[in-house]
Amino acid sequence: MEVKIIETGKKNYLDLLLLADEQENMIDKYLDNGTFFALYDDDLKSVCVVTDEGMGVFEIQNLATYERYQRKGYGSYLLNYVCHYYQGVGRIMRVGTGDSPGILLFYKKYGFVFSHRVENYFVEHYDKPMFENGIPLKDKIYLKRTLC
Repeated sequence: MEVKIIETGKKNYLDLLLLADEQENMIDKYLDNGTFFALYDDDLKSVCVVTDEGMGVFEIQNLATYERYQRKGYGSYLLNYVCHYYQGVGRIMRVGTGDSPGILLFYKKYGFVFSHRVENYFVEHYDKPMFENGIPLKDKIYLKRTLC
């Protein structure tokens, strides 16, 4: 497996980014100022976009794996890679996601703990209702992990 930092042509990965964030104009808000990581294992498997939020806080804005490669460890590998990449640079890695048990469990498995909730985030910021496994997304849940 190889992780590459992509500096140009980030929009070429839009099909994959849209798996984790279904609205293109929301992706546009972080894509240009984020560090873009792409995981290859023969071909592209996963991507992750991380932004610098200041004061040693970094935020995963998008972590996506092609559906045919999900549950094969690629997202986990990339998540661990990104957290290791920022060790010594930052003090906190955070992620904001929908209130979906499966996604929350995924991040908690890798040391993320509840930070805070933004009520009605998906209702107020997205043009159409968002769903995860048939469950409507309403609040955005933030998790954080200390970078040692």
